[in-house]
Amino acid sequence: MSGSKGLSRQQMADRVAREFQDGWIVNLGVGIPTMCSNTDIGDRDITYHSENGVIGYGGVAPEGTEDLNLVNAGGQNVTLKPGAAVVHHADSFGVIRGGHIDATVMGAYQVSMGGDFANWKLKGQKGGGIGGAMDLAACAKRVFIILEHVTRDGKPRLVTACDLPVTARGVVTLVATNYGLFEPTGSGFRLREIAPGLTVDEIRAVTGGTLSVADRLGTVAVGG
Repeated sequence: MSGSKGLSRQQMADRVAREFQDGWIVNLGVGIPTMCSNTDIGDRDITYHSENGVIGYGGVAPEGTEDLNLVNAGGQNVTLKPGAAVVHHADSFGVIRGGHIDATVMGAYQVSMGGDFANWKLKGQKGGGIGGAMDLAACAKRVFIILEHVTRDGKPRLVTACDLPVTARGVVTLVATNYGLFEPTGSGFRLREIAPGLTVDEIRAVTGGTLSVADRLGTVAVGG
């Protein structure tokens, strides 16, 4: 089964963004998580936070309107919403360490069935730094992860136990992949919603550990 099957990256981000509640402050990490700011969230008031110091930003700036000095954590030029602020890096981390982040959305290489995740270093890689992921994992009220379900060579990214350097243990509350929406349970993964065009057996075949299915399995809504 191809790693490209199922949801697109923007659809994964859209699904996670539907979890955000009115009034939340949400940190968006590098990669697919940055796409959450492009999602139409209706009349919910969500404040997007980037660890480099942009608080209250919106979607990626349309081509030709970019402010080259205004970027999110992934270096993309973004727009500002009314009331937004650009603050010192230390003040941005003060928001994180002060426990003001309602949810952080991060990418990862692996997530374990116990809610551990690894997102800063691959096997055999020299150097590297854990960066702000450590602070976010420790201080955010909720940790959401978005990642492709399998590696380029078809190996599971949802695993029994991480065999890469772990960023934090037991903190992941929700995982979105291109195959569906999952919750680590400690003894496995619970499939809450399945991507259109996939079967439970297909997902089970490429998921490490035990896969259980929610009593009312939904299908991830895509499109408008």
